[in-house]
Amino acid sequence: MIASLVREVDLTTLRDNPNCNNGKEVIETVYFGGGTPSLLTPIDIMTLLTSVKRNYELIENAEITIEVNPDDVSIEKLSGWKNAGINRLSIGIQSFKEKDLRWMNRIHTIGQAMDSIILAKQAGFHNVSADLIYGTPGLTDDEWKVNVDTLINLDVPHIACYALTVEPNTALKKMISLKKKEDVNSEQQAEQFLLLMKWLKEAGYEHYEISNFAKPGFRSRHNSGYWQGKNYIGIGPSAHSYNGHSRKWNVTNNSLYIQSIKKNVIPFEEERLTDTQKLNEYIMTSLRTMEGLNLKFIKANFSKDEKERIEAVAKKYIVNEKIILKMESLILTDLGKLFADGIASDLFV
Repeated sequence: MIASLVREVDLTTLRDNPNCNNGKEVIETVYFGGGTPSLLTPIDIMTLLTSVKRNYELIENAEITIEVNPDDVSIEKLSGWKNAGINRLSIGIQSFKEKDLRWMNRIHTIGQAMDSIILAKQAGFHNVSADLIYGTPGLTDDEWKVNVDTLINLDVPHIACYALTVEPNTALKKMISLKKKEDVNSEQQAEQFLLLMKWLKEAGYEHYEISNFAKPGFRSRHNSGYWQGKNYIGIGPSAHSYNGHSRKWNVTNNSLYIQSIKKNVIPFEEERLTDTQKLNEYIMTSLRTMEGLNLKFIKANFSKDEKERIEAVAKKYIVNEKIILKMESLILTDLGKLFADGIASDLFV
């Protein structure tokens, strides 16, 4: 698989991006995610990063992240990843409560979750993100506070928190429908999200995107690129790419992917985005950020009519204190963040 990934990097370029240096695309971040990237050896990572540097202009202070599971972490692996070029970790903690981990079918323990953060610091990783999930059945507000306080006390500079969602056609959905597992409570999730915002604000974290909180200087540069509509290149099975005009996604089947790459063909599908899709996507992503939806940007990149239409629709949300208008930007209030998807949908064309 590594050979196929390297070959795809060699085959890939976003030719219509003007942000180039000496003919090479400039890359600001690299993210090893999806599946279980922490199974990659340091040699694998160095091989892939060498391929990236050969084909692209990787900036000197590039953010290079790897997603890891707590049970994959050891001081030896951390040292290896760091020496290979990784400078940021995203750790899937999810919870410091054993019952939550079992309910979510996570295989790591509370001890491994704690150790993964402590060992990361010992290995010299200062840029660490940890994920938590709230709204799981039976998770009390007090227990949720313990989860959040644990990360605060461990001085984790970036925290990503997600409400538990039950996707259709999944084993979890079936278990809930058969009454073998308790269903989620949306009111409980809303309350725990409000508490989360309060606690992390008091602890000095910026709520820079609906699900993401960071101490100053520790925002995820990679994920921020998605929310800012920047171009990105995806490598590997199921990987997605975006160039401002279209989206591409590779086949999901590993075998088909490898066989195609051997023929020097990247196996992908593509969707050209309409102006309506581009506008709706900007509305959705910008509204999730602390900077909000910029009305000047709408006027300059779409039309004056669209700016005025959005302003008109947004008035009711300003009145009911779900949105504030600040320096020609529409910004969700804490209350509004509970209804972010619905508000964005209402603002869509």
